[in-house]
Amino acid sequence: MTDTTGVRRPAPELVPERLTAPDPGWTTQADVVVIGSGIAGLTAALGIHAEDGGLKLLVVTKDVLNAGSTQWAQGGIAAALGPGDTPDQHERDTLVAGAGACDIEAVRALVTEGPDAVRELIALGTNFDHHPDGELSLTREGGHHRDRIAHAGGDATGAEIQRALIAAVERAPEIEVIQHALAVDLLLAADGGVAGVTLHVLGEGQRDGVGAVHCRAVVLASGGLGQVFSQSTNPTVSTGDGMAIALRAGAVLRDLEFVQFHPTVMYLGPDSQGQQPLISEAVRGEGAFLVDFEGARFMQGQHELADLAPRDVVAKAITRRMIETGHQHMWLDATHLGPEFWEKRFPTILAVCREHGVDPVTELIPVAPAQHYASGGVATDLYGRSSIAGLYATGEVACSGVHGANRLASNSLLEGLVFSRRIAEVLPGELRERVSAASDDRLAWLVAGSHRRDLQDVMTRQVGVLRNDAGLQRAMTYLHELEAGDAVPGTDAWETTNLLAISTALAQAAFIRTETRGSHWREDFPDRDERAGHIDSWLEGGLIRSRWIPSPSTDPSETPAEVIA
Repeated sequence: MTDTTGVRRPAPELVPERLTAPDPGWTTQADVVVIGSGIAGLTAALGIHAEDGGLKLLVVTKDVLNAGSTQWAQGGIAAALGPGDTPDQHERDTLVAGAGACDIEAVRALVTEGPDAVRELIALGTNFDHHPDGELSLTREGGHHRDRIAHAGGDATGAEIQRALIAAVERAPEIEVIQHALAVDLLLAADGGVAGVTLHVLGEGQRDGVGAVHCRAVVLASGGLGQVFSQSTNPTVSTGDGMAIALRAGAVLRDLEFVQFHPTVMYLGPDSQGQQPLISEAVRGEGAFLVDFEGARFMQGQHELADLAPRDVVAKAITRRMIETGHQHMWLDATHLGPEFWEKRFPTILAVCREHGVDPVTELIPVAPAQHYASGGVATDLYGRSSIAGLYATGEVACSGVHGANRLASNSLLEGLVFSRRIAEVLPGELRERVSAASDDRLAWLVAGSHRRDLQDVMTRQVGVLRNDAGLQRAMTYLHELEAGDAVPGTDAWETTNLLAISTALAQAAFIRTETRGSHWREDFPDRDERAGHIDSWLEGGLIRSRWIPSPSTDPSETPAEVIA
């Protein structure tokens, strides 16, 4: 049996190569395991099933099927569906928001395939909002020059998409679903490719506890890393598990430093922790605007789109004004929209604001930036393939190259939709032969869940909206020296150890990128370097290694900078 008491951290700066866990108490087989049940995961599962109905598919989700980030998406899904709009225009807006760090071929795939992908969602049963004449209702959000955001239930788009996808999966009994299943680690074959995955399952009868699924491919669709920070719009399940699993298996992670902080998250006070209420960008798209404590509209003159500038521009403007005035938040004024409009267009946001004691029909909403979206993740090609044979990634866990340094509003749901469909196109035809897992003597240990709050506070203070050399070094020192202790294997310790690995890679990437670009803001390097490039990170002998990779437009003679942490 595996030692389940945990071991102490063997040396500063190291992170585990696998998680300490009991030996599997049960085993099963599948052809493909999809980890995650949001738009990316369920679209991948449905698409693979449509391509080859003979494959045994298993979808595993950490909580229940509708507990991920898709459920919480308010604003909508972006695609060139309206009159006069084109994929080329959507492409230009995406590239501008991405601040020179997008993969143009990935963006082109997104915007050209997006409209048909959304139409496919509608055919699947998704009920988007329509005008009385039957035309699809489209709105505008930050960074968009056209009304191209399709929405449902006013501000409940994600919930409606999730409902339709779950219904489709339930109509396909060949797709097996295991809920309350935390993916622990990949099982690797002798050639380093995928041989399976270990899971910890709660409440599944014969599959309680840690077990092993032997499979031919794994699709990571596990979402983001929001719980790295003290305040996030992400649900509590977003602890970077998929990225950490890939990292420990030897996959390359890319551009983790590009973490988007949503500018208008409802401010609940200095001691508020965890998931925070999002005030969708669509509220500003419908005419709301930002003001400071003097009532001044400070976004005027900051950008041609003013309050609808890309999110990094707005988040930085709010943060600057907070620093200048000494206030902990700014205000969003939507009082002129009126009660009927609020109740029809934003019923969910209206209810949440009132739940927290603010009536946006008559009062200003206190807002401040909070972590919202990870543009970086597992590095993939245009068909979701990672650097490990048999491992694919899609959605927020992946870095497809679409978002660059800053995600354009409402491109996230579209990315999960488009690239999951692309995975489904190729995966059945390139499945590996079933192979046995090799023996695994990689170093395993854990940090206790009791460290989570301090880790989140350090990352928020030192690696948040505003970054500098001294703060990043303080963060890395804390992470390197975090005491492991005798952590007992379990969800809390596994999640916290995942947060440690991803936080270390993120802080290190932010330290290497000595420029300000998109969502990465270095106050000690306020200008943009003419060379964007990418920061790639991987695990080698327990050390996270990171280096700058030139982009195609940079000088190939440049030697990539490398740091070990």
